[in-house]
Amino acid sequence: CPARSLAGRLAFTVRRAGRKASGSLFNILMATPEMRVKSRNAMRPQVRPPGGAAASAMPASLRLLQAENPEEIFPIMLEEIVRLGYVRALVLETDFETGQIAPSAAIKCPDHFLEAFRASLYSGGHPVVDTMQQMQPRVLPRTPELPRPWYCHPLLFRQSRLCWEAERERRTECLAVENARGSRRLELEDQTCRTCQMRAYSAAVVVELPKASLPARNLHELSELIELSNRYLSRLFKTEHYHNRMRDTDVTIAQMNTVMMSMADPVILTDNQHQVIMQNKAAERFFKLPDDATEGFRRAVELNNMLFTAALSSMVMSSSTIEGEAHRDLTLVDANEGEELLFEAVSLPSYTRDGISTGMVTVMRDVTDLRRADMQLQANYERMRAAEDIVRQDRDRLNLVIENVGDPIIVCDNEAHVVLADSLARELFFSGVEARGALHVRIRNQAVFDAFITGFTFGFPESHTQPLSLTDPISREETEYDARSGKIFDERGQVAYTVTVLRDFSAIRRLEQLKVERRILEIEKFAATGRLAATIAHEVNNPMEAIKNAIYLLAGRVKPDAEPVYEILKAETERVARIVRQMLGLYRNQEQVKPVNINLLLEDTLLLLNRQLQRENIQVQTEFNSLPDALASADQLRQVFSNLVINAKDAMPNGGKLRVRTRHIAAKDPMQALVRILVADTGSGVPREMRQRIFDPFVTTKGEKGTGLGLWIVKGIVANHGGKILIRSGLGKGTVFRVDIPVVKA
Repeated sequence: CPARSLAGRLAFTVRRAGRKASGSLFNILMATPEMRVKSRNAMRPQVRPPGGAAASAMPASLRLLQAENPEEIFPIMLEEIVRLGYVRALVLETDFETGQIAPSAAIKCPDHFLEAFRASLYSGGHPVVDTMQQMQPRVLPRTPELPRPWYCHPLLFRQSRLCWEAERERRTECLAVENARGSRRLELEDQTCRTCQMRAYSAAVVVELPKASLPARNLHELSELIELSNRYLSRLFKTEHYHNRMRDTDVTIAQMNTVMMSMADPVILTDNQHQVIMQNKAAERFFKLPDDATEGFRRAVELNNMLFTAALSSMVMSSSTIEGEAHRDLTLVDANEGEELLFEAVSLPSYTRDGISTGMVTVMRDVTDLRRADMQLQANYERMRAAEDIVRQDRDRLNLVIENVGDPIIVCDNEAHVVLADSLARELFFSGVEARGALHVRIRNQAVFDAFITGFTFGFPESHTQPLSLTDPISREETEYDARSGKIFDERGQVAYTVTVLRDFSAIRRLEQLKVERRILEIEKFAATGRLAATIAHEVNNPMEAIKNAIYLLAGRVKPDAEPVYEILKAETERVARIVRQMLGLYRNQEQVKPVNINLLLEDTLLLLNRQLQRENIQVQTEFNSLPDALASADQLRQVFSNLVINAKDAMPNGGKLRVRTRHIAAKDPMQALVRILVADTGSGVPREMRQRIFDPFVTTKGEKGTGLGLWIVKGIVANHGGKILIRSGLGKGTVFRVDIPVVKA
């Protein structure tokens, strides 16, 4: 640097922080004639504008007055601080977006000095941050990083007069005035004007003092220089703000003008006297006269202007304009084609910031074709309403039929997707979750139905019938349905829809079940009666045989006068014996045995009693192993199994588990092979004192509800087949019945 001025003997390092959109202060810090400028990206070359050292010799106020933008203030201020005899100085600027305070401009400050002053806006106890928030200059305390004393003076955007926006809106809320008054503690993160929404600046000037204590006059002179710089900076900052706003406004106006001119609809801007201020090219077609206009063209334009002025006057007088935008139909003449066009004119008043009306903005939309189409649509609409009434009647009749069919009905499209379902079908497949696990049941039902309807939709038959086994989501009862489906074809012969009706066979099966139960009950009654009669006859027959033997021994020893009585006694004894023999033959089973599958008999019995078991909340677990056929009476074995299952059900009034298991007991001698059936429950069990006589007649654990003949009959049937029945029970732990049936009856 040249040595002919103080500024030339100093090395300045200016660091800029980059002004951001949120209101950071500087984009570029300009240099004085002998200043070396350094940016964050590259070092600028030295520039010597006209004036040289003479500019540095000017008073500080004149040099600051010559600055034309805010970026020139800090370099001039730093030079003037050096002229006052201080060695080092720097400017710390606040970045409101990041909340950081960092050096923005410096003079003769090494990097470690600059790093020592970096801080966060929210760091408590930092001397620079506290000084900026209190807005009071002071001498910073010494630290290991800064052993010499430093003077810190805060800078803030402030003015004594209200800004132009606040004066125009007659408001007293102005950030610059509030900062100047210092009426409240400064919140640096809230430096945004509530009137003009301008983001202010906040900075601090830090100057190294030559010794611990200086005369008050020196610090006062330094403070006045910094305050003077801040006043010039505030004015230039606000001026630049207005300049940027004017530039943005010019850009916005140019953009709006381009948008207006590019619109296909006529757009017209008029003043309060309905004089045209601006119109786009689409509007000039109807309202502007060209230089070579014909007489007909001239008359058409005059007529259009007259009609438009009358429409504007009418809309201004209407109450709708006061409330907002106004609509009016307007007929204009196409000056080129000579035909009438119908427009919908939408007008909206424009106002200044003070609420003063400046005119109207009118946008006209050509609705000629739309009105013609609207008339055609109205005619079509009337025809559609008539057709809709007919369709509605047919739909109501169809819905009435569907709701009263009583069977689930599902309609699917040509991709096997359900498009319509009645209430019964929705309960099976689609309704909400009413109980735990109901959603899982419906998903399983959907999978079964999807497999069926997909195969039918993409298959060749036009109709199809197939049984489907579905589960009720609430009662968990499995129901057999007869699915009957048919196809509906479109005009091209392709499948459009499929209709499926699910016929519930549960009612028929319930009737059959009731018949079988009634038959089993009658068989049990008949068997019980016969066995009771056989028992009585057996017990009576023994003494009768003794009586007959005694009568036989009395033959020849009776006195002649007692012969008539002896003959009567002999005849009546024979008659009683015949009656006993008839009673013994009453229960004699005449059914022929044949090979039967024990597993199938058990499955039929459990299916027959499934409803009763579900009603009592009893879970059935089966384990059927492979069995050979056994020579037995199917009806009698059904009676045995039904008695055992019903007894297990009665022993579990609060629900439980019923386990049924079959097993083949092989033997070397085929005549000794057995089929073993285990029926176990988790019921109340049989007391110890009753287990030995549980198979005797009239012995029951059910109290008055039981007859005590069921297990007696069961034991008789098992014994009649050459088998055995055993019981294992624990009170409160359940009961297990084991039935062994020979495969081949001996």
